[in-house]
Amino acid sequence: MARFAAKFILILVVLFGLELTPPGQAVVQPWTAAVASASAAVVRAFDGSAVAQGKTLYDPKSGFGVTIEAGCNGVEAMLVLLAGILAYPAPWRSRLIGLAVGAVAIQALNLVRIVSLFYLGQWNFAWFEWAHLYVWQALIMLDALIVWLLWMRSVGNRAAPVPAAA
Repeated sequence: MARFAAKFILILVVLFGLELTPPGQAVVQPWTAAVASASAAVVRAFDGSAVAQGKTLYDPKSGFGVTIEAGCNGVEAMLVLLAGILAYPAPWRSRLIGLAVGAVAIQALNLVRIVSLFYLGQWNFAWFEWAHLYVWQALIMLDALIVWLLWMRSVGNRAAPVPAAA
């Protein structure tokens, strides 16, 4: 358990450090814009008035908009999941499946998060702030934890194959 915890923390620190570098931001910023575009597409499917411009989702009718910043694009939750999966001894095939399923689960919930906050902010800004800061922050990380626990359970206690000594 101590070995897992140490690996998890080390991997997490490295991943978060990489995310903050210019090459990391070269990936994160277009990702965030894609999340805004996907959110606008979902909103348009319901009422047709949302527009995405860069990382901002706004309603041209009301003028209300939300900007998707770091921590709101699902990247950090995916990095936590990635660190957990990489730190756990499992076959690489299982890890890749876990990462793929986990990324979809986290981003699907994050899409629900952004769309719900978009509508909530137009209705009542105080509720928007509360839901944004307290409810959704916890739910996204809880999603990553639940995905990791389900993945870990599906993998079982099988360790990754260890190469034979020469």
